[in-house]
Amino acid sequence: MADWQRTHTCGELRDTHIGETVTLNGWVNTYRGYNNQVFVDLRDRYGLTQVVFESDAPELSQLANSLGREYVLSVTGKVRARLPGKDNPKLVTGKIEVQAEKARVLNACPTPPIEITEFGNELANEDIRLQYRYLDLRRKTLQDTLIMRHKLCKTIRDYLDQREFLEIETPLLGKSTPEGARDYLVPSRLYHGEWYALPQSPQLYKQLLMVAGYDKYFQIARCLRDEDTRADRQPEFTQLDLEMSFVEMDDIFKVIEGLSVAIFEKCLGIALPTPFQRMSYAEAMLKYGSDKPDLRFGMEIVDISALAANSEAKFFQEIVAAGGVVRGLNVKGAAAKFSNSELKPKGKIVEFANRYGSKGLSYVKVEADKITGGLEKFFTPEAQKELLTAFNAEPGDLLLIVADKEAVVCDALGALRGHLASLLKLFDPKTFNILWIVDFPSFMRDEEENRWVALHHPFTSPRDEDLAHMESDPGKVQAKAYDLVMNGYEVGGGSIRIHSPEVQSRVFSMLGMPEEDAKARFGFLLDALKFGAPPHGGIAFGLDRWAMMLAGTTNIRDVIAFPKNAKARDVMTGAPALVDKKQLSDLGIK
Repeated sequence: MADWQRTHTCGELRDTHIGETVTLNGWVNTYRGYNNQVFVDLRDRYGLTQVVFESDAPELSQLANSLGREYVLSVTGKVRARLPGKDNPKLVTGKIEVQAEKARVLNACPTPPIEITEFGNELANEDIRLQYRYLDLRRKTLQDTLIMRHKLCKTIRDYLDQREFLEIETPLLGKSTPEGARDYLVPSRLYHGEWYALPQSPQLYKQLLMVAGYDKYFQIARCLRDEDTRADRQPEFTQLDLEMSFVEMDDIFKVIEGLSVAIFEKCLGIALPTPFQRMSYAEAMLKYGSDKPDLRFGMEIVDISALAANSEAKFFQEIVAAGGVVRGLNVKGAAAKFSNSELKPKGKIVEFANRYGSKGLSYVKVEADKITGGLEKFFTPEAQKELLTAFNAEPGDLLLIVADKEAVVCDALGALRGHLASLLKLFDPKTFNILWIVDFPSFMRDEEENRWVALHHPFTSPRDEDLAHMESDPGKVQAKAYDLVMNGYEVGGGSIRIHSPEVQSRVFSMLGMPEEDAKARFGFLLDALKFGAPPHGGIAFGLDRWAMMLAGTTNIRDVIAFPKNAKARDVMTGAPALVDKKQLSDLGIK
């Protein structure tokens, strides 16, 4: 071993090591110079140790005074107790320090372009931090997050291995089967004009593994989708992919609930109660305006369509007559927390609702003997009482009402509900609520394209009892599909798959895919289903979102070592970038 290599990490030494001679390697976190001493806090990913350079060793003292932040340093010295009253209870190494006897600069460092020590939690602009991500990753917060992510993956592997699941890799270069998000395409050098597609998920391959007899499969899989980015989405992401044969929904729920319990216990030391609550898609949309409701707080949506239709408000009457709905929220005790200007057109609250398609937001403030806000003139005193009863309203409450098509009302009120809960701090951010959303429709009507589309994907099995309605009344067909929701985020989704080639062909046809197109896109799957495909189903966990939730952040880039920025660029390497003309020529691309 070279004389500069470490004998211990910077988080390892305790008072039991006092008197030992040790060697530490790490980065200079901070340094403090005095007349006769220099103190250096040496840091690695395991922790931080205080090193003392005494002035009676001139060469060492000179070296210590030349150090800068983030210098890479090797120090050999004796472990000693800190002076009385100088302990640091915030550090696990806080009772000791190392008196330097020998030191060597392994690498110098210019002044770092970003702060690494997180003083006061003031961070540099995110794009600058992503540009210097190798420095940003030295921050303890990010290191702890990636360590937790490692525990998450290890827990998944251990749990599934104990239950006889096999981890099997599937191809990254496959065939483009456009359905849903855009594919990332890779041109072939050997077959000019032909293209591979990077996987949006291993969906078809895992179904083929079920046909092949591998009845318990999983994979921590890299997936890519050419979608617009947002705080909880990246163009390349990781998911736990899982599939089982000879199962129904309850079998998958049992495995996933057990896995979730293990994850929370190993990663956070939290005991999750099971079984998880189940809620129908219809109930979620009606009460919370979202198929991923956050149930850490109440504020359920209330339907007042009938009451509004009988009011004197012409705009309410017209919307209900056209098949729309009128629904609202009771924000308890919030009447005094928002000014009238925030609740009127161009106000902050109204503008927020309008982002989700709402054309206006009506409000009512409940006072001791009346209501205010502009709607009072459209409701008789008796109707006002009915309104307050419907919302279970009391003096001091704020009622927010949206009237529009049902989908718009759900989107606007669902988003507003979450926004107001965050503003008013209506939930403990350290608590977790997990539930299953079930009873999804199989198909939804795309009004713009005037056709039916699969709500999840076209390989999801309709309920057996609904197959008779598939061609005659697709909107009546429910799917054997389910989503796992945590704190208002979808963190997993899956279904029982279609294992009958006849049913799969019917679904393709119902979605407007001619037989020849279905064979061209999915012929290999249709062929495989003919050769003894077992009943099967599975689920995919968004691993990045799980890590995001467990780490307590709302930015998915915080849990990925080298993420893309908000515009899908890698500002550290400069990707995407232009390539040489010769490379394009080799691929047959002009």
